[in-house]
This record gives sequence, structure tokens and C-alpha cells, in this order.
Amino acid sequence: MSVADGLAMYSDVEKLSTDEMVERYAPLVKRIAHHILARMPSSVLVEDLIQAGLIGLLEAARNYDVSKGASFETYAGIRIRGAMIDDVRRGDWAPRSVHRNARRVSEAMHTVETRLSRDASDHEVAEELGVSLDEYYSMLQDSTSSKLFSYDELTSGEDGPEEQLPAEGLSPFEGIQQDAMRQGLAKAISQLPERERLVLALYYDEELNLKEIGLVLGVSESRVSQIHSQAAMRLRSRMADWAHSPDTE
Repeated sequence: MSVADGLAMYSDVEKLSTDEMVERYAPLVKRIAHHILARMPSSVLVEDLIQAGLIGLLEAARNYDVSKGASFETYAGIRIRGAMIDDVRRGDWAPRSVHRNARRVSEAMHTVETRLSRDASDHEVAEELGVSLDEYYSMLQDSTSSKLFSYDELTSGEDGPEEQLPAEGLSPFEGIQQDAMRQGLAKAISQLPERERLVLALYYDEELNLKEIGLVLGVSESRVSQIHSQAAMRLRSRMADWAHSPDTE
């Protein structure tokens, strides 16, 4: 997109009334809402996601800066998605047992991988937890939604449209920490098992839903969900090491 095209687009967005803005970009809000809903528990309603997304859309219209180089639709998509995720987080749907089990899985992965100096397999993590493989998969399924958020928020590139998002309240030191966190996460992702990396790439980069990814991999939708959750927990485990390493202090 050229600067002239961007200015023309921005001028067009500025001229829209609130009703016109909602009408033009409602399909984008709905598409993102249904994409997020696919990984949410039944207690989350698509109508609530759409409502939060519309608020994010209006905030994007107020804050859009064409000089940053991103198209309005790309920028708005980020703000819409963030508003939906924030809204679900405020609902805090997950019971404490889900968070507790997620921590247990991450800790078990860390223990096994530290002991073996390689990726922990499903069977090894289940054995470390003292549960059956089916029970382990059930724990992954329960924690899927709560663990997807952190990856979604932290995988932005340094030069992408995410740079338009306001960093209110961040000191220079906190900004450096945030950049280092992203770099650490990118490295951790690159070191995930191949199938887990593929699921994350198809979900976030290609924006396929879980069912579509299942068709690509030749597995069930529930299995894709388990792989995604396992990848997120493995990242959580490895990023805990990163947070306490000397290089980050």
C-alpha cells in the first residue's frame, strides 16, 4: 500500500459515521468473533464477542495512524481481536481447577524435559502427572481456551501493525523487557516439536479453524485442540525458564 493509498483510505474512514463504520466492518468483526469462538467454552456467546469487537473497531478508528504503514483493516483486526480477548478474560470463566491443572501440566513438562534434555512426549507427561493418557488429554482440553490467549498476544512482530497499539504506562525499561519477551517467545516457538509448530502456524498465520487444521493433519478437531493446548503449555514451561535466566535480568 502506498502512502497516497493509505491517506485516501484513512480519509475515507474518518468520514464514516459510527453507524456506517459498523456496517462496513461488521463482516470483519463477525469473522474474528467466530474464529475466536471455535476455541472457547460453551459459556462464551458469539454475541458477546461481537459486541466487544465493535467497541474495539471504534477504538481502532479513533487511534489509527496511517503513517505507521499498516492498512486500517489490518490494524482494526488487531484491536478487535484484543477487545474480544480482554472481554472474555474479564469474565474469568475458567474454574480454579483448570488453572491449577494447567500449572501442573507445565511443571510436569518442565520436569521431564529437564531430566531428559529433549521434548517430553504425551506419555511421559502423563506418567509424570500420575494420570492416564486419557486423563491427560482431558486436562489439555479443559485448559485450551485459557492458554490460547497468551500466545495470541505475544506473537506480534517487531515491525508489524501491532506497533500502532498504544504502550501507555510503559517505561523505557518495561518496553525493553517486552521486546525481549517477544524475542524469547519466538525462540521458544521455533524449538517446539514440529507438529505443535505446524498447528500454531496454521491457526495464527493461516487463520484456519481447528476443524480445518484437523483436515490438513488428518486428525480429529479435538486432537488439534489438544495439540494446540499442549504447545501453549510447553511454551509456558519454557518461558518460565526464560524469565529466570541471567540473560533477562
